[in-house]
Amino acid sequence: MPALLSTLFVIAEIAFRNLFASKWKTLIVGGIIGFGAFLVVVGTSVVDGVDRAMRRSVTGSLSGHIQVYSSHSKGELELMGSMGGGPMDVEPLNDYERIKDAVRSVPNVAAVVPMGVDTALVSSGNTVDQALSKLRSTINAMEQQGDKSEETLKKYNAQKAHVQQMVSLLRRELANGKLVSDQALAEEDTAALDRAASDEFWSGFDGDRYDHLELLENKIASLAMDADLLQLRYVGTDPQAFARAFDRMTIVDGELIPPGKRGFMFSKYMYEEMIKLKTARGLDKIKHAMEDRKETIAVSPELQRIVRENRTGIRELMLQLDALRTEEFRKKLQTFLKTDQQDVALLLNSFFNTDDQNFIERHDFFYRELAPQLELYRIRIGDSLMIKTFTKSGYVQSANLKVYGTYSFQGLERSPQAGAINMMDLVSFRELYGFMTEERAAEIAAIQKAAGAKEVSRENAESELFGARPSETAEPAQPRAAVEAVDPLAGLRGTRELKEKSEAAFNPAELEKGVALSAAIVVKDEEKIADTIRAIEAAGKERGLPLKAITWQQASGLIGQFATLMRAVLYATVLIIFVVALVVINNALVMATLERVREFGTLRAVGAQRRFILAMLVLESIVIGISSGAVGALLGIGLLVWLGRVGIPAVTLELSFFFSGPRLFPSVTPEQVMFSFITVLIVSVLSSIYPAWLAMRVSPREAMSAED
Repeated sequence: MPALLSTLFVIAEIAFRNLFASKWKTLIVGGIIGFGAFLVVVGTSVVDGVDRAMRRSVTGSLSGHIQVYSSHSKGELELMGSMGGGPMDVEPLNDYERIKDAVRSVPNVAAVVPMGVDTALVSSGNTVDQALSKLRSTINAMEQQGDKSEETLKKYNAQKAHVQQMVSLLRRELANGKLVSDQALAEEDTAALDRAASDEFWSGFDGDRYDHLELLENKIASLAMDADLLQLRYVGTDPQAFARAFDRMTIVDGELIPPGKRGFMFSKYMYEEMIKLKTARGLDKIKHAMEDRKETIAVSPELQRIVRENRTGIRELMLQLDALRTEEFRKKLQTFLKTDQQDVALLLNSFFNTDDQNFIERHDFFYRELAPQLELYRIRIGDSLMIKTFTKSGYVQSANLKVYGTYSFQGLERSPQAGAINMMDLVSFRELYGFMTEERAAEIAAIQKAAGAKEVSRENAESELFGARPSETAEPAQPRAAVEAVDPLAGLRGTRELKEKSEAAFNPAELEKGVALSAAIVVKDEEKIADTIRAIEAAGKERGLPLKAITWQQASGLIGQFATLMRAVLYATVLIIFVVALVVINNALVMATLERVREFGTLRAVGAQRRFILAMLVLESIVIGISSGAVGALLGIGLLVWLGRVGIPAVTLELSFFFSGPRLFPSVTPEQVMFSFITVLIVSVLSSIYPAWLAMRVSPREAMSAED
């Protein structure tokens, strides 16, 4: 043992002497290994940080830790990965109450939330239609209720003047060839617009208000073309259970859909992006880009595009201005811009011509002086929203739902991924998706009873339909009038009955007894997700339920695989770097070995064995690897400590979702440092094998020949 220790001491002494003697070799090899260690420590820490942040974003905003859906489904459940696409090919969970009981029997389950995700078409509203609706309400108060008060007359005259100004604006746009339409206007539409813009039409308006209103509503309102058909993705759920399970959810405007009420909630992001006045939204986007990402209008093509759209997109704003507000806008803009220009449209065009020097002042002026006179949102909190969607069987289904408010998730307020999905109650979702609800079953039963319909077997269908005598026990057919008294399309039209139905309460217990497309599971211990998935599926088999449970990464589709993709890219990069490092280090060590032939021959001549030479060179490589790897790892740790304090900014809105907020705060763990050292050690040993093999073959005779 003393002899072995003495040998090891000699090997180490010679190895360290050679390291300092061959400084160029040490610097080249050490620099490569140090950079690799730095990259491994920093890269794995950042990727792990993104993985943890994405887990918080996805599990805290929609999917939960686990998603459960029917194992009979032909397709995969992808809550986020197929945004904008068609409905998922997922079979429903037919008895949610049994599903919930089975899942809650698993000890690690903290909450279960029923869900269904789908896409609907929604009209954002027509400005002319809205103005005409207000005018009709005032006329009804005057004509039917006899309200002739001074206040009502003043409101009537102001609303009538506003509509007249709208028609004049449409007429000017038609004359200038700027009326937004895919095809030329029909001759009758042009004639109707000419008539509605004439002085005779408005001078005779008070003589027959309803006749004039019909022309405006039926012929003119559709020409405004400012109503967008929005495609909105939404989740049908139990709003109360959703809010309890996802504690990052916050109500921004209005209130949560009350228990037992049908309703709709916009995500705040979609409400701002899709429903807000476009010029106002454009100002918001420029402000956020300048403040959050330090962009400038002078440099950013995107901000320059928004400025151009704000200047040319004032039509939507102009349609809101009645005579009084037009005059107010004219005076305010003339004073602000210091001009005598009378045309409000030209004043607004000049006002929205923003640059880096005047933007903040104009942004603040808009919200302080102009915005209070405008309807900033085409759909307001408390309005009824007509939602149309296609059922799984292909029929169009509609629902008229009250907009109760908007919501967002803390830290993800500006994230398109977290803010892309809106919310409605599960009962309305079932009806829109085509599932049978208690209300629909009662409605169908009433129609069947009124129509005298009855079920017949397949074998008796022909005789029942074609000429068979009516059964003596069959109920007599109802009169035709009784059949016509029931509208089979009730609930599919924007009628008064549909509105009354949308505002009616339902039994909250109905949420538990119906169907759902999936269920979000929130667990108590995230370290036991895999065990919980197996336990849920086992509980389903025991109770005869077709349950399939998947992780949040699988449920979120392509988005959930982002961290895995980043990790794969990182490891591929590290692998390439270390493969290159192996080649470079190997060449450097081979050159160093050839320069030391005399040294190796002398050692062999004085009795050194081949394994002595091998151990010496391997030890040299290990020392270089460990020392340079330690330097690289320490530099990486220092960088991560600094980043852990200041954070990595999310330079795009998409990154705010992956970072679970505006900044990512990575941290380093002992496991990551250990992984770096092990990787460096392996590379160091592998790179020294071939040079050591060459050195072992050097004989004293070859050393003497080299000296000569």
